[in-house]
Amino acid sequence: MERKNFQGRVMRIVGLTGGIASGKSTVSNLFKERGIPVVDADLVARDVLKKGTGGWKNVVSAFGEDILQPDGEVDRPKLGQIVFSNPEKRQLLNRLLAPYISSGIFWEILKLWMKGCKVIVLDVPLLFEAKIDKWTKPIVVVWVDPETQLRRLMLRDRTSQEDAGNRINAQMSLDIKRARADIVVDNTGSLEDLRVQFRNVLLEVTKPLTWTEFGLSRQGASSVFVSIVVGVLIFKKVL
Repeated sequence: MERKNFQGRVMRIVGLTGGIASGKSTVSNLFKERGIPVVDADLVARDVLKKGTGGWKNVVSAFGEDILQPDGEVDRPKLGQIVFSNPEKRQLLNRLLAPYISSGIFWEILKLWMKGCKVIVLDVPLLFEAKIDKWTKPIVVVWVDPETQLRRLMLRDRTSQEDAGNRINAQMSLDIKRARADIVVDNTGSLEDLRVQFRNVLLEVTKPLTWTEFGLSRQGASSVFVSIVVGVLIFKKVL
């Protein structure tokens, strides 16, 4: 069977990550503008924390009803202040929501694979921490220097230097992520500078798979299906 026929059956899963206020969402939107589907872990996380869901029940049970708004939905900024200032509570939140978020992500990937998508972008802030990087190729990291990151976060969220620093320090440093990346997007410049770099990124992620990448893609697809099964079993136990 010819190589192109093999490749017609696989999907390249591109890992996209960065840090808070690094510009990762901007790069994610650039992919969408070019018609490349993006699975956004943040959006999945919002869905699994909606009122009445299993994730919502677990979080309310662990953190109390004080984190709820009058309408019963989770007050995300309030919950964020709690977990970003307390590593133990942040780890607890991650453990409570991890199975729901993982399963949500994998179902989205499965739907795109069934549609015949050849390339998708997996936008995950905790790509390395959650060990999802092992089945994405290439890994794109959006990087900025610490001073720029702090300044942009304070400006964006109109928050104090202490609060912004806590949020940044709660994540793996961008320098560590950059060292583990296949492609680094330096977002310290202007939006136009970013667009110029993105054109090169787009060429890289849409070129034909090498045989090595083909093998990684098959491993990635297998991980997706295994994780879906595990996620479903976890759901049944939790619910």
